[in-house]
Amino acid sequence: MGRFYRHPLKSAERTRENSPAIYRWVKRIPLAAESVKRTAESLANSTLGIISRPLHGLLDNWARYPALKGWAIFIRPLRGLSASSFTRPDYLVTVLCLLLTAHCTLLTANAQPGAPQPNSPLYGARTESGPVSTGLPKILKNVGIDQRLNEQVPLDAVFKDEQGRDVRLGQFFNGKPVVLSLVYYTCPMLCNQVLNGMMGSFRQVSFNIGEQFDVVTVSFDQRETPDLAAAKKSTYVKAYNRPGAEANWHFLTGDEANIKRLTEAVGFRYVWDEQTKQFAHASAIMVLTPEGKLARYFYGIDYPPRDLRLGLVEASQNKIGTPVDALMLYCYHYDPATGKYGAIVMNIVRLAGGVTIFLIVGMILVLRKRGSRAEGQ
Repeated sequence: MGRFYRHPLKSAERTRENSPAIYRWVKRIPLAAESVKRTAESLANSTLGIISRPLHGLLDNWARYPALKGWAIFIRPLRGLSASSFTRPDYLVTVLCLLLTAHCTLLTANAQPGAPQPNSPLYGARTESGPVSTGLPKILKNVGIDQRLNEQVPLDAVFKDEQGRDVRLGQFFNGKPVVLSLVYYTCPMLCNQVLNGMMGSFRQVSFNIGEQFDVVTVSFDQRETPDLAAAKKSTYVKAYNRPGAEANWHFLTGDEANIKRLTEAVGFRYVWDEQTKQFAHASAIMVLTPEGKLARYFYGIDYPPRDLRLGLVEASQNKIGTPVDALMLYCYHYDPATGKYGAIVMNIVRLAGGVTIFLIVGMILVLRKRGSRAEGQ
């Protein structure tokens, strides 16, 4: 105990003698200082004292000399400790416990408990009930995406691939999850943003197209041709720049009947705007299971790589991924209302509590082992 108090207290006493303001503060709280010192001495003789020992000097200086500057209060108790002191198991475990507690506090603060927040009026799964005025133009009232989770897409629907060959949608479901996007290739802006967002997310995920998952992009404009699909595919396969994309990222076109079957199955609603000569539509991508059932919807034009990865792992029923992905899925769950993965606060707290107990038990065992060796010597 002596070496944790000797030098800081003498330094603080000299500072007190040279500062009338500090002297006045000290006279007001002698009892508090003595109480803190007795508490510190009591803790030092207990098991918890081993964990809290680095904090004793901080508490004592704070109670005895409150007018000292912050740097003096927090730095002086650490003087006299050798570099090897900070590599001792008890100090390392203390630091780990404090960091873990701070991390869990931040996760809990950032989590959003309760009902999910309302999302864009263009997307489904909204929590509000009754008539709601969205302020949208009349043409957009029939535009949106209605989630059809766990429903089957028509695997027998026939489309044309980039070479103009007839293909069934079911040909692209070969035991791996599939990312589906609905765009039209002559779209001046939004569809390109969807494809750019997909490609950017694919490049940040360690999974590879053709190995862990496949991609199917379908044009919902029946007037478009396989030549347009081939040109669009060449652009994005080159930008993705990984082997396997050429054979496993498919760009399809089709007739009105088969397009309608697919768009209705996934809840994708769009209309033709005669005034602008463009389609009005929402933006999203879907993750499907290897059997062709809708598993996840991700809205907008920016798809977080973490969410996409977790969605693929869940759609594959954990057949792809790592133990870290399984741990992430224990702490995060998919929220259909927002199309994102959010933190499960209670699971994070349970996990943090288990890790903390494990660290404390490990620290006690290490200290007991060291004590036995010291007694044997």
